[in-house]
Amino acid sequence: MAAESTAVDLGAIVILLGSAVVAVPIFKRIGFGSVLGYLAAGLAIGPFGFRVFTEPEAILHVAELGVVMFLFIIGLEMQPSRLWSMRREIFGLGLAQVATCILLLSWVGFALGYTMQQSLIAGTGFVLTSTAIVMQMLQERGDIAKEKGQRMISILLLEDLAIVPLLALVAFLAPGGGDVSLAERLRGVAIGLGAILGLVIAGRYLLNPVFRLLAAARAREVMTAAALLIVMGAAWAMQLGGLSTAMGAFLAGVLLSESSYRHELEADVEPFRGILLGLFFLAVGMSLDLNIVAANWQLIAISVAAFTALKAIGVYAVARVFKASHHEAVERTVLMTQGGEFAFVLYAAALAVGLISPEGNALLTAIIIVSMLMTPLFVLIHDRLMPKEKLDQSGVEVPVDVTGTALLIGFGRFGQIVTQPLLQRGYSVTTIDNDPEMIRVAAQFGFKVWFGDGSRLDILHAAGAHDASLILVCVDDRAAATKIVELVRHEFPHVLLLARAYDREHGLELVKAGVDYPVRETFESAIKMARAALDRLGEPEDAIDDAIAEVRRRDEERFALQLTGGQFAGRELMRGNTGETQPKDVPVPALGPDESAVGG
Repeated sequence: MAAESTAVDLGAIVILLGSAVVAVPIFKRIGFGSVLGYLAAGLAIGPFGFRVFTEPEAILHVAELGVVMFLFIIGLEMQPSRLWSMRREIFGLGLAQVATCILLLSWVGFALGYTMQQSLIAGTGFVLTSTAIVMQMLQERGDIAKEKGQRMISILLLEDLAIVPLLALVAFLAPGGGDVSLAERLRGVAIGLGAILGLVIAGRYLLNPVFRLLAAARAREVMTAAALLIVMGAAWAMQLGGLSTAMGAFLAGVLLSESSYRHELEADVEPFRGILLGLFFLAVGMSLDLNIVAANWQLIAISVAAFTALKAIGVYAVARVFKASHHEAVERTVLMTQGGEFAFVLYAAALAVGLISPEGNALLTAIIIVSMLMTPLFVLIHDRLMPKEKLDQSGVEVPVDVTGTALLIGFGRFGQIVTQPLLQRGYSVTTIDNDPEMIRVAAQFGFKVWFGDGSRLDILHAAGAHDASLILVCVDDRAAATKIVELVRHEFPHVLLLARAYDREHGLELVKAGVDYPVRETFESAIKMARAALDRLGEPEDAIDDAIAEVRRRDEERFALQLTGGQFAGRELMRGNTGETQPKDVPVPALGPDESAVGG
């Protein structure tokens, strides 16, 4: 019987993992994103799908650790100075959004027949955005490090803090809750502050010495265990103090953000974070009670629509009041109009003190989960229909009959360096770029950069391409560089044309498009590093010169062969790890469309 039970458990785990492995890539491929894939997979294998799992609550409690670890990793990226610089967004923007949405959403339940107290709890729960969903989508969209992403993170942090007074509000609204004395309330606040203070002291004076001792022991598995211990211990400490476990993990991450062990900690925790966060979304999908949805689908539909619409109004209004652009305000609204996982905590607390019934808790939970399911769809619709954000062109000028010896397209890091020797020798350089912010910053350093898209013929003429002796394409977008080269060569066939290449394959592409000389962006820096390596190994100067010259000769010869013979032509000119050249008869592997041959 024991063996059979183990087999069944292993089978369930295999199905759990398999459902995610199958669903997530499919949903990402069709543009729905990984979050909706996890939710759909959870629904399929849960109590109302194939019934592989009948108690999703048990999984959800464990999987919530994924959210905790996610906040720890975010904290590792936020040094205290950076967090202090965000104080206006956290306590200004975040507090304004929470307060505004509470005022708007608290009336929905009242209109649907709840008591005023129940309506306040229902609306407040929906105010608490899903940290897991928003953080996952910000990461997938590459927006976590951007200013708009940081503003959303600030709001999420304030909402995590808000769970503390909201739970106190539940206790106050509970039957007999008004009888709690002021001393008891102050004691609760003191315990919470004490938990924070204790964690700060431990992080400041204990963590780094402990990690130094563990590192000296050279036991990798112990370092991993210590990383998990810190995350769980910080979360537990905050829980004991009546605070958010996610907030505890975040604070622990911030305290370790300036530690020399930060990167190792992140590497140790990241695999657990990814697995548990995926498990969290699976458990949320399983938790959707389809019987409740079927019996109350009209009420749920009206509630989700009302809560979502009013929260959208609140989020958008606050964003605009705090000077966000229309485009950013709409994007923030789309990402943050769902309810979140902390609503489950709030509703459970309200159920425990008798503010809501078990049926009311199940109904409100279903409303939250449906709103979470809708978010990836809202994001997909937004990305398909929302026009691209218009660039702020204040303080920039478009070129009009500008002339110069050289025309440089793209004033990023690469282009900035290219201009210096030319200017040093007295050549006039006309520079265009399509990033207004870059142009404004360049002006502060004494550079005149015109605003313009190098792939437009009218801009090239206005920037003097027809009179230039040399055109330099220095943009960092591979496809854009090729497009510009093709246009320049077709319209200005006699101009000398140089272009920045992403890699060898792109360099070949540019030569075929008509560029006179492609410069691979990492080749010269790699050659310089190799020269420095040989020098520090004690090689004589003439031997280093000979080695570098031979590498250059082989590289140029191989490049010429590849122009007509394909990317594997001339592979015998490369040296493998054995130091020998590769024979011509080595079988050529088949590469996928997104793969490129080695060789830089």
